[in-house]
Amino acid sequence: MTDKVALVAGGSSGIGLAIARELAAEGAHVAIGARDPGRLAIAERAIKAVARGRIHATRVDITDAAAVHRWVDEVAAEFGGLHIVAVSGGTPPTGSAATFASVAYREAVDTVLMPAVELALAAVPHLRDAHWGRLLFIASETAAVPISGLALSGVTRAALVRFAQSLAADLGPDGVTVNVIAPSATRTPLLERVLTQGSTDGIDDQLAAVGRKTAVGRVALPDEIAALAAFLAGERAGYITGTVQLIDGGSSVLGASSSHYTVSQEGTC
Repeated sequence: MTDKVALVAGGSSGIGLAIARELAAEGAHVAIGARDPGRLAIAERAIKAVARGRIHATRVDITDAAAVHRWVDEVAAEFGGLHIVAVSGGTPPTGSAATFASVAYREAVDTVLMPAVELALAAVPHLRDAHWGRLLFIASETAAVPISGLALSGVTRAALVRFAQSLAADLGPDGVTVNVIAPSATRTPLLERVLTQGSTDGIDDQLAAVGRKTAVGRVALPDEIAALAAFLAGERAGYITGTVQLIDGGSSVLGASSSHYTVSQEGTC
């Protein structure tokens, strides 16, 4: 990926940070954006430790459409183009469909779906100008399988899939691919915070309980999701577009269930 320019939204922690590190290690110039300046600074140092290209970190709220467009344009101007965009955003609360009022659905669309749409639309002109591009949406297993206890995630991620697939059809002639990565529970700081809320069990016990609902017997690691993202962002994946890449450790072949999500606060997916 030498001389390719990558932009990673949500790149200060978890899967987003793992993707940014992987792309930087592969030689791309990497720009990350997130809201927390402290975590951004830590992430920037971690990425620079493995980078072969330039690294740029910007404080940005991706729910602010104007700020997103400015950020994308500034990155493209700073690096002389844009080739790879990975969108890793927020997560809605967990719960079944009838437990939420309509306002919760509107909020989920505004915080999960629309920021991804805005960022993609801001990036499209730059990807077209480059005549080569990779657009990756980091979603959730709910983009591929129905889980009743993750209703808001399912609604927003299903919509994101249809947007991505339509965009793939639009951008294919320009040499730009569009794909959705759909990971199940992954050991991120967010998941660890969620699992420990209101529980006396240790984090290792909590993670083991979630992992037992997969065929491989454990939760995913961020680097495992990042490895797929890096492949999809590379030259060899040029014929892969419009797809949903489910990474769930085989939990779907055991029978999808929300029973492995033990909380009803901020969601894990």
